[in-house]
Order: sequence, then C-alpha cells, then structure tokens
Amino acid sequence: MSTRIALIQGHPDPSGHKFGNALSDAYRHGAESAGHEVRLISVASMDFPLLRTQEEWEEGVPPPSIASAQDTIRWATHLVIFYPLWLGSMPALLKGFFEQVFRPGFAIHPQEEGRPWAQLLKGKSARIVVTMGMPPWIYRWFFSSHSLKSLERNILGFSGIGPIQETLIGSIGSLDEKKREAWLRTLEDLGKKAQ
Repeated sequence: MSTRIALIQGHPDPSGHKFGNALSDAYRHGAESAGHEVRLISVASMDFPLLRTQEEWEEGVPPPSIASAQDTIRWATHLVIFYPLWLGSMPALLKGFFEQVFRPGFAIHPQEEGRPWAQLLKGKSARIVVTMGMPPWIYRWFFSSHSLKSLERNILGFSGIGPIQETLIGSIGSLDEKKREAWLRTLEDLGKKAQ
C-alpha cells in the first residue's frame, strides 16, 4: 500500500552537500522504489520572516512558501524530519519554519475556554532523524534529549501527530565511509517501509 510522505529537510545550509541531505536522498530513493509518493520541503531554500508577535502567529497570513509547505504536510500521511543538532537544539531556521507552519487553523484550533485545543493533524505519523557531533547516548543520558522531546511533544504531538519515531546519528564528524554507507542503507530501508 502506497504512503504519502513529506520529507522536511531542516538543514539551513542551502548547498545540499551535507550528510543529512544524503540521508534524506537515501530515504526518498527507498520510498519511491517501493511505490510510495514523496514530496520534499527544503527549509534552506524557503523565504519567510520570523514571527515576532502572538498576533502574527494567530492571525497573520502565512507567506506563499509556508502555505505551500502546509499543503504538502496536509497531503502527507507520514512526515520525516531531518536536521543537525546545533547548540543542543534544532537550527533556528527550522524552528522559525515550525513556528510559521504550525499555526492555529492549520495544526491546532482553539476551543471553548477550559477545553484543550483541537488537534488538526491527527492520523499522521512521523520520524525525526537527527545528526550530531556527540554520541547519541550522551545526548539521551546527559542532555535528556530535551530538544528532541520538545519537538515531539510541543509541536508534533500537540497537533495530533503520532506515533513519532526517532533516529539519532551521532559522532558524525568521525564516521568513516563504511559507517556512512551503513546509515544510508538504513535510511533507504526505512524509506521502503515508509517508517
């Protein structure tokens, strides 16, 4: 059965020559070879302002690039988000993207006072792929995966997306060619399974 997949490439470097780009390419290749439909959102190639007020977030009109990304996410049944860990969190450009995209009316909807917000993205699943310089066990144990948990709980989960799986690829600067190839095969296999 075919799955509609939105790949969100969150690396802010527009050159496209990072290992995270190769990982998303491998996932896409695997998914398309298995008959899944794939659309790519490249955050680095988008032009959008940062939100500065609550009123902008709640009532502002999303710029065209953000509206297009919302259409892709609305279309998808599975999201795969790729980003490098920078200063313990996602890059600022990707955070700005999520703030623009996950607005009221698209991701959530306020209800009567005292009731929780309606989750508008239920029925979608996600995988988050994070590359980092440190070993993943240090990120999980010492830093408690705080930024990853925030993305899972406060953005994706809050809007109804689930289940959410994660792939953490650590010590990225010291990976030899054999280990890089192994990770590319892993992501290709995940793409084939649409996981």
